[in-house]
Amino acid sequence: MATEGFTTCLWFDGQAEEAAHYYVSVFKNSSIGRIGRYTEAGPGPAGSVIAVDFTANGHRFVALNGGPQFKFNEAISFQIHCRDQEEVDHYWAKLTENGGEPGPCGWLKDKYGVSWQVIPDGLIDMIGDPDPEKAARTTRAMLAMGKLDIAALKRAYAGE
Repeated sequence: MATEGFTTCLWFDGQAEEAAHYYVSVFKNSSIGRIGRYTEAGPGPAGSVIAVDFTANGHRFVALNGGPQFKFNEAISFQIHCRDQEEVDHYWAKLTENGGEPGPCGWLKDKYGVSWQVIPDGLIDMIGDPDPEKAARTTRAMLAMGKLDIAALKRAYAGE
């Protein structure tokens, strides 16, 4: 991996390699990079994974097996900008399967507890529209949803 820019480090408790492969399977433009393993020097068992470099949707990550001390929470989330309902449905289904948890307003947690926002392109413009009625209708519709429904959001925005 390059040494410039930013890399997001995700802290896992023994699941770093599994999680990296999972995210690479969910997102396009993704790949596994270097897999670092402990040596005899430790502190983990020799040969076990300490960290995995991976790219998901073009974004660089490191999955670190840091131990049980820290857990993911909603204070940090990743936004997935979707072109259409098919993409919203795809990411929602993939990230909530096998123990993921759907949440309100396009938010969810995947099976590792990482928070994601699955949002359609144009949503921020609709809820931030200078016309307060359009913005309010769209916001009310969004707040009533789990997975976001683009057609319903557009109908609310249009006042239908």
